[in-house]
Amino acid sequence: MALGASLWAVDAPLRKPLSDLLPATSIVLAEHLFLALYALPVLVWQRRALAQLTPRAWLAVLVIAWGASGLATVLFTAAFRVGNPTTVILLQKVQPLIAVLLAALLLRERLPRLYWPCFVTALLGAYLVSFGRSALEPLWLLPQERVLTAALALGAAALWGSGTVLGRYVLGTLGFPTLAAARFLLALPFLAGLAALEGTFSRTFTLGLAQHAPRLFLMALVPGLLAMLIYYAGLRHTRASYATLAELAFPALAIIVNWLTLGATIDLVQFIGFVVLWGSITLLSWLPAPSTVAEPSPASPVS
Repeated sequence: MALGASLWAVDAPLRKPLSDLLPATSIVLAEHLFLALYALPVLVWQRRALAQLTPRAWLAVLVIAWGASGLATVLFTAAFRVGNPTTVILLQKVQPLIAVLLAALLLRERLPRLYWPCFVTALLGAYLVSFGRSALEPLWLLPQERVLTAALALGAAALWGSGTVLGRYVLGTLGFPTLAAARFLLALPFLAGLAALEGTFSRTFTLGLAQHAPRLFLMALVPGLLAMLIYYAGLRHTRASYATLAELAFPALAIIVNWLTLGATIDLVQFIGFVVLWGSITLLSWLPAPSTVAEPSPASPVS
């Protein structure tokens, strides 16, 4: 699990330079075109399992594909262009809180004890991560680029959290590799349509794939596909509390890798905020729950 989570740390050095050259939608569309090379054979192989999906399950898969695999990754990539990639990554730690809340709303699961105190504490940590030393300023004086970065990053986290909950609904019928393949392939029409609406569809090919194909392929393969498959293979054999600790490998390495490769740093207040945020998530995962809650969902760039 820690190996899978660690592979996500190489995403920012690949994604950040591309985000300065290409529209976010073009980057994510190109990623999914490469991921289709994995998805198509898997879906052909698992066509009988796909035939067993109910209309509700197909709707859940479609929402996962368009929301968690498509739009979430576009927001995540756009946040890299606007602000500090390390801040964007650290804010993804709110995903488990969102997943647990959505599981209570959509799957009728009971919230764990002390959920709301952990939620409030995590929000405080996320606020400190977002604004650092500026956190004590009045809201109207906060740096606008940091406000936009936080909004994009938290939007991505919310969509990925919803994907965790909906994924649990579908995983009773499909295995995780098959679900991943379905979400990758079904995201393509959404991303192609979004790129066409933005007027960036042609740039995906003339600028993106024509000039940056190796970097795009590497980004789709390592922090995208391999990291996710390794992580979830480990998750099946790991307690949720240990999974939360293993996930710490991702932000910890991301802080170091982003500093060494991109010169992206965080201040002391942001670090304290991350400790508060991560501590809240860890406490929540260790508390006995009255019913099964959503599994931790790390910040996969194409999850």
